[in-house]
Amino acid sequence: MGELLDDLRAALGEASVLTGEDARQTTLSPWTRLGEPLAVLKPRSTAEVSTVLRLAHAAGAAVVPWGGRTGLVDGAQADGALALSLERMNAVEAVDAASGTMRVQAGCPLQAACEAAEAGGLMLPLDLGSRGSATIGGNISTNAGGNRVLRYGMMRDMVLGLEAVLADGTVVDALNSLIKNNTGYDIKQLFIGTEGTLGVVTRAVLRLRPKPASQNVAFLAVDAFEALPRLLRRFEMSLGLSAFEVLWPEFYDLVTTPPAKGSPPLPRGHAFYVLIEALGGEAEADGEAFEAALAGALESGDLVDAVIAKSDAERGALWALRDDVGQTRRVAPRTIAFDVSLPIAAMPPYVADVRAALPEAVVFGHLGDGNLHIIADAGDGSAGARHAVETKVYQPLRNRGGVVSAEHGIGLMKREYLAWSRSPEELAVMRAMKAALDPQGTLNPGKVFETA
Repeated sequence: MGELLDDLRAALGEASVLTGEDARQTTLSPWTRLGEPLAVLKPRSTAEVSTVLRLAHAAGAAVVPWGGRTGLVDGAQADGALALSLERMNAVEAVDAASGTMRVQAGCPLQAACEAAEAGGLMLPLDLGSRGSATIGGNISTNAGGNRVLRYGMMRDMVLGLEAVLADGTVVDALNSLIKNNTGYDIKQLFIGTEGTLGVVTRAVLRLRPKPASQNVAFLAVDAFEALPRLLRRFEMSLGLSAFEVLWPEFYDLVTTPPAKGSPPLPRGHAFYVLIEALGGEAEADGEAFEAALAGALESGDLVDAVIAKSDAERGALWALRDDVGQTRRVAPRTIAFDVSLPIAAMPPYVADVRAALPEAVVFGHLGDGNLHIIADAGDGSAGARHAVETKVYQPLRNRGGVVSAEHGIGLMKREYLAWSRSPEELAVMRAMKAALDPQGTLNPGKVFETA
């Protein structure tokens, strides 16, 4: 490996190959465990990424791609491997207002990409709590979801094309910029949601949307779960609904009680709290329609109380309650953050089962797209304690059509449970894809499923 590091220094420059204490300083993350990489590499271009992978492939060395290091499933753990950080490849290369597209390098932070789109009068709809740190390449590799999936879909729905580098250094240029392109296999899909195990994304063409002229946000109180899907469909029909976030009362109490900074916009004691957002093109008319929709829901009895944000500051304050997931660490000294998906109708009995097994569990999530987040006490934090808690959260999904990951990915932490969500035939296809594109198993090895 000493010879490999010498070759990498010659190719990238001394400042782009970090080892020892310099490398350790880059592995500090509040989000995930990054391990102790052999070296941290910081290429400046696709050509340099290609060189890294070609040299590593020849030496049989493992390479773990790094984005913003905000993942929650240890998908960037790089013990003994070369950590490939794309943070220097962070440029927004072009915004095409006429086509509604953006070309961006993979290391660009999500927030920077959103701001560049907004400066061009457009919007990149992806919205995550880690928007300031998460990168476009990481968002692509995990098929990120977030707060506006209900209207705009997952990251997959925003990627028109991309450029990726295979394990042997081959550069695949699939930088399509067309919404409609039905010419053979859709190569980009090999790299979206596959967690850097089939190739390293280096650039992408993203689909943008018109910048909304209105943003209406409200916080609602609901006293019966059965009312939630009725409200969801009502607002989808009458509004440009972009978010439908549901907070169970325990989460609401956490984020509105000191030391949390938020204050309760509605009285405590209701069964559910809902944050809704509607985006539109006519500020005055949209505001009137928003108020009318809430009034109708109140009249029907599905909605029992509501507060409407009247300013950007109030909108931000309501969203801050939903985004203040850091407060969930108060559940216990050690917690596990779960990310599951299941049919809406199956949620009440599922949550009841989880609560029976884990009484302190806190629940919230993107109910509009079937995604729930669960925060549970990890006990003493040992592998055995974690496994026991994971089984209690994942087992009730198996007979309810649920899956163990809605948007966080598999990484290392959910690998053991992947077969609970995918069939043997699907897993066989995944392994065949891995063998075809990375026969030596050097790209992010061991993530998603164990490799020989």
